[in-house]
Amino acid sequence: MATDPDAEVDVELFSMVRVYKSGRVERLTGDDVVPAGVDPDTGVASKDVVIDPNAGISARLFLPDVSCLPHAKLPVLVYYHGGGFCIESPFSSRYTSFLNSLVAKAKVIAVSVCYRLAPEHPLPTAYHDSLAALRWVASHADGGEESWLTEHGDLGRLFVSGDSAGANIAHHVARLAGISGLATGARIKGAALIHPYFWGEEPVGSETRDRETREKAERLWRLVCPGTTGMDDTLINPLAEGPPGLKGLACERVLVEVAGDDLLRERGRAYSDGLKASGWGGVAEMVETEGEGHVFHLDNPASDNALAFMDRLVAFLNRD
Repeated sequence: MATDPDAEVDVELFSMVRVYKSGRVERLTGDDVVPAGVDPDTGVASKDVVIDPNAGISARLFLPDVSCLPHAKLPVLVYYHGGGFCIESPFSSRYTSFLNSLVAKAKVIAVSVCYRLAPEHPLPTAYHDSLAALRWVASHADGGEESWLTEHGDLGRLFVSGDSAGANIAHHVARLAGISGLATGARIKGAALIHPYFWGEEPVGSETRDRETREKAERLWRLVCPGTTGMDDTLINPLAEGPPGLKGLACERVLVEVAGDDLLRERGRAYSDGLKASGWGGVAEMVETEGEGHVFHLDNPASDNALAFMDRLVAFLNRD
């Protein structure tokens, strides 16, 4: 009896995504959607915008209550969600809740980018979409169609951030902005990389040597980036030998957050050390939260460690 390729699983990874032999993709989590609007707990307003209808790039914008800040120009944060490049969106409950809280506390405008997901849109699509979104935001330094950015945003205080795969994206858009530049008047002040999704062929530090775990990590990377040169591709291992290196990162300071029980911890540590040794002219800071796992601040936002993490991120965005 012939098997149905639309029902036969080809690969399933990290309880995130299941790909069938027919090519059909099933996402196992991260596909919920909550509407934009005014959050009753924080007073933060949000709305959804289309950045490029042809490419399918969109975003959810967040604006704090400006009634007590009528003449203030606020920093602008461009945020990239995590999810292994293959799940989640800015419209999910966890990211909407997180950014409502961050925007209320930091008094920033946030642009949470909806980039196209792998494996239907393999890398480097997410990087291209994310850079296009950053350029769209930066273009409002000299006016633009989005009133929240033109009326309330200070594009001279522009930040990029993300968690996990989104932190990987934040690194690469800061690197690409250093090559191609942004609109006049727009400047990336800082990049906050939260539990960044980096990896490599050989273990670093105390990183796991377990063969099965490392092979599983490699399968995920090859699923989302089938054209990769391998696990020392600079897209996944920015410390690999050869160009582009870290020296041209287009921001003044970088915050790297790692978690003590996270599989990716050692990569974040190595990235911070590598950045400091690269000749890049900015200031890098790394903070490790002991006893916590990957993206713990999203899983348990009311915990003491998550609240301390939020305070650090707010301070980073508000620092002169």
